[in-house]
Amino acid sequence: MESTRQGTTLYTAILILVGTVVVIQLWLVTAAMDALLGADNRSLIPLAVGSFVLFLINAGLLMFVFHFDRRLQRVSGSKL
Repeated sequence: MESTRQGTTLYTAILILVGTVVVIQLWLVTAAMDALLGADNRSLIPLAVGSFVLFLINAGLLMFVFHFDRRLQRVSGSKL
């Protein structure tokens, strides 16, 4: 029972983090489009790198959720 509650809390926190990171990525895409249309090519590379780093953070959070879920299923299965 305690593991399920911890899992729900963890999933909720990670969902909030992922949502925040996606909003930041959308802002970076908007800034990149503005720079591209304004012929300011100097800022495109840093914006792309920042977006890629945020993508890696989201991928890491997703992998953490998968590993936690697998571990939670193993613990729940052994108690039955």
